[in-house]
Amino acid sequence: MATRIDRRFAALKAEGRAALVTFLMAGDPDQGTSLKIVNALPQAGADVIELGMPFTDPMADGPVIQAAGLRALRAGQTMGRTLALVRAFRERDNETPIVLMGYYNPIYIYGVDRFLADAGSAGVDGLILVDLPPEEDDELCVPALRAGLNFVRLATPTTDDQRLPAVLNNTSGFVYYVSITGITGMAAPDTGKVAAAVARIKRHTSLPVAVGFGVKTAAHARAIAASADGVVVGSALVDAVRASLDQDGKATARTVGAVTDLVAGLAEGVRGGRRQAAE
Repeated sequence: MATRIDRRFAALKAEGRAALVTFLMAGDPDQGTSLKIVNALPQAGADVIELGMPFTDPMADGPVIQAAGLRALRAGQTMGRTLALVRAFRERDNETPIVLMGYYNPIYIYGVDRFLADAGSAGVDGLILVDLPPEEDDELCVPALRAGLNFVRLATPTTDDQRLPAVLNNTSGFVYYVSITGITGMAAPDTGKVAAAVARIKRHTSLPVAVGFGVKTAAHARAIAASADGVVVGSALVDAVRASLDQDGKATARTVGAVTDLVAGLAEGVRGGRRQAAE
């Protein structure tokens, strides 16, 4: 059965454009503001929404996203509250795909079976777990697929042709290509290398390929969208949240608009990417 993720990428392929995939930390800077931001994302131009699951040891995240996770945890964010955020979003939007991204520990503590049941009923469509390799598929990946959730795998510049089939096995929804080595938000991607990497991955799979890590501006998004099926932006959006907060780290009247204004610009860049490639 096709998921919301499958349907969204198919619809965008028919339109001839890439998806804008936006990442924000669930519960940052607080639950109420986080929900307002997420509710506003589709209208601003987000095609797929990734929500970070706050965790105290986010080994793949740069300082910006680490700080967002700590803000959320200090504000009382839990896995239950993250799922409640998705459930509240679904009261207004039943079409935009939601992917939860993060680390296995919070899911393990919550309980895998309980998590999959609650995530499905809340309206979660997919999972990205950065610390579960293919060798651990029986832990969460296979159960998630059985529960009707997409399991999105990461491929990196160091994922060679020998390793790629293992990475793609059981992957569904889309493939997330990490455009740089290292942690999130630290460098801009080399678009020429990204295009070659996307083409190489596509020789191994028919799944859409979305590219993230280091995409910060509309120009970056436009260049990546010329070759990829999706452009993932995270650190830039999370930093927009941070920059809008008051001296106590609390939301202000600027917080929601700071994110949606940036998303609108990025969306315009993504929509221009395929036009640029066709010219």
